[in-house]
Amino acid sequence: MTPIARAENVGVCAIDVYFPSRYVDQAELEQHDGVSAGKYTIGLGQSKMAFCDDREDISSVCMTAVQGFMEKFNVSYSDIGRLEVGTETIIDKSKSTKTVLMKLFEESGNFSVEGIDTTNACYGGTSALFNACQWMDSAAWDGRLALVVAGDIAVYASGNARPSGGCGVTCILVGPNAPLALEFPLRGTFMEHIYDFYKPSLSSEFPTVDGPLSVTSYVRAVDHAYAAYLDRLEKFGGVEHASLKDIDYLVFHSPYTKQVVKGLARIAYNDFLRAPESEAFADVQQFKEVSREDSYGNKVLEKAFINLSKADLAAKTEPSLLAARVIGNMYTASVFFGLASLLTEVPFAQLEGKRVAMFSYGSGCAASVYSFRVRADTSNIATTIRLKERLNMRTKVSPAEFEKVMELREKTHNAQEYEPAGNVDELFPGTYYLQKIDSMWRRAYGRTPLN
Repeated sequence: MTPIARAENVGVCAIDVYFPSRYVDQAELEQHDGVSAGKYTIGLGQSKMAFCDDREDISSVCMTAVQGFMEKFNVSYSDIGRLEVGTETIIDKSKSTKTVLMKLFEESGNFSVEGIDTTNACYGGTSALFNACQWMDSAAWDGRLALVVAGDIAVYASGNARPSGGCGVTCILVGPNAPLALEFPLRGTFMEHIYDFYKPSLSSEFPTVDGPLSVTSYVRAVDHAYAAYLDRLEKFGGVEHASLKDIDYLVFHSPYTKQVVKGLARIAYNDFLRAPESEAFADVQQFKEVSREDSYGNKVLEKAFINLSKADLAAKTEPSLLAARVIGNMYTASVFFGLASLLTEVPFAQLEGKRVAMFSYGSGCAASVYSFRVRADTSNIATTIRLKERLNMRTKVSPAEFEKVMELREKTHNAQEYEPAGNVDELFPGTYYLQKIDSMWRRAYGRTPLN
């Protein structure tokens, strides 16, 4: 048996994104909901929120993302040996979304495709990426490429949490000699048991959320995953006194962009704890005696480190927030939309040779900090995604219409013998949509014309 040469520089070869054609304006939603101006736009840091009606489900949005990716980047289904899906949007307790996506492989005749769905809140896409990269980096690799699909439809019950919804899917091609090479073994992971956000009721799309606990869990995960990453950077990367200075860009999971601001402030706080006497922290010496546990509820401390990290936010993280601010939460896809945004906003001339770190968080909880090294031109990815152009092609709808769509989704969740009411003509070209659900809950899909 002839051995396959070991894959080098495994990572992201290409990425594409999908989001629905319609959105609601958050400022208008504030007025509609009768809340104070700025509650969603400033308090959450969100300006628009994507949503979909009963014509789209997790299978259809993932099919749209995958087929669109394969067409844009001219990739053959025959070249794919692994397909991993990360999602927490469940429409079947047994059948995976990955098996639905195999419908797209039929014409190629390629049914030998490993991988399956991975689920843990917003972390499933990251785990799917790790699975694909580790497969390629192992003796199990058969020489073919891998696809990683991460996506969700984030919807909440009417009330305070609803404005933090959204919808999006990313499709990533994993291969050797990638422009964005994963830095093995630079990874810090933190996992613990906590009930901050979960979905115990399968009769509803809506999660059960402990808001304050979820915020604390997020920053606790930042603390532990970032510290573990820095430890590995020192041990395996040969970096002395590792800190944010050794990371050129930092992309966060974004439930809403204000949480990312707090997340980066927490990075600065952790650097302070590692080197409190550094001149960079001269203005925050009053927090030296605050215990880590007490720091989580300390708003004065939080504000101080938000102010301290403003320059780093603008330089290292702000470029990754393009999509999150105008789409909303995309759960598993969120951190990868951040990566797509960074590639859109920062030209390759500035990215070349740089380290891009990613913070992925999923409630419950699971979190990792890991990094890529930009080793080849990313310009083609940015021009193929056309992120800004596509975002500007969407249609704004009124908050009243948005509420009607949410009521329709809630009423028809888990329906059988159902034909959706949504208008197919309002979907983007090339969008897969739900045609009907029969008496055995089997779903049939169509696709809008490409032109």
